[in-house]
Amino acid sequence: MATAQIFNSFKEALADKIHNLGSDTLKFMLTNTAPSLANTVKTDITEISAGNGYTAGGTAVTVTSSAQAGGTYSLVLAACTFTAAGGTIGPFRYIVLYNDTAASDELIGYVDYGTAYTLPDTQPFTLTAGTFFTLA
Repeated sequence: MATAQIFNSFKEALADKIHNLGSDTLKFMLTNTAPSLANTVKTDITEISAGNGYTAGGTAVTVTSSAQAGGTYSLVLAACTFTAAGGTIGPFRYIVLYNDTAASDELIGYVDYGTAYTLPDTQPFTLTAGTFFTLA
């Protein structure tokens, strides 16, 4: 997984008990507009249009580990795949992680893939499994 950028508001949201990363529903959504670290909620992000296999709001991601060891917390996520069906998906360059359980869909972080992708019909795009971020 590419290196995640964490939104500025995320740590405060943790302190305010907005996130329970071990049990809340987290989702990845696609955008082709660069997020700002000052963004706080899902509606601050310009999501790509739904259709052709992409659902508005993105795709739920499985948390494989939300734990600390030796004073360092890690959020580890399973692989997540978007597959075009019946047409293209995109373009998108950024994949944003947000908390769908939180009342305002608070943002967590995003990954910049460095270039815009457009998925042709039947083509998958997979975010590899791994540590999304650590807190030490």
